[in-house]
Amino acid sequence: MPPLQEISDVVPRLQEMSNALIRLPLAAVLGTALALRPRRKGTPSRTPAVVQTQIILAVVGAIIIVVVAESLARAFAIVGAAGLVRYRARINDPKDAGVMLVALALGLTVGSGMYGFAAVACVFVIGLLWLLESMEPAAHSRFELTIGGKHSEALRPDIEHALEQKGVTYELLGSSSHELHYEVTVPIDQKIGKLTRLIRDLDTRRGTSVEWDIKKYKVVKS
Repeated sequence: MPPLQEISDVVPRLQEMSNALIRLPLAAVLGTALALRPRRKGTPSRTPAVVQTQIILAVVGAIIIVVVAESLARAFAIVGAAGLVRYRARINDPKDAGVMLVALALGLTVGSGMYGFAAVACVFVIGLLWLLESMEPAAHSRFELTIGGKHSEALRPDIEHALEQKGVTYELLGSSSHELHYEVTVPIDQKIGKLTRLIRDLDTRRGTSVEWDIKKYKVVKS
């Protein structure tokens, strides 16, 4: 291949890479500004997952527009590919839906022969997801806790103090002289067995029973 031809092939690739380094971060910044816009009083609060998804979708739009450029054929191909996507499984995190769209956009980019842009876009999205997920509140487990024993009511202040020390939030659902019934939210990294031993050790007479109702188990965001 003549040297001039090689240069003429390299220049568009370099331009493609420089465009990616400008357009993708700008799309992410504008998407962030939109997702974190001031909330009017009385409107529903925004969950972190929805905010993250809106940012990701802004980047997806930028990728798709770069792929389409001025090619009508590519535009019809993207519409057709998007119409074929049918994901019927339940998605707990809206961000996962955004990641699926990113995967589709990257596949279209590679299929269009824009390999450099696809690589830059992939690395950028991975970095963006890492940044967004690092700011997420830690996951918690929510279920019901029943503490029984002759001295449970007397131990209540110590029990609640111990739960607070471990980062456990609680709501007392009911109590009697021999039983305490809570709904608790436990950090996902806390071991139930250790919490059980901690509560039992508060009773020097070893007469306290601790039960965690697995039927009410639910992973939630703080």
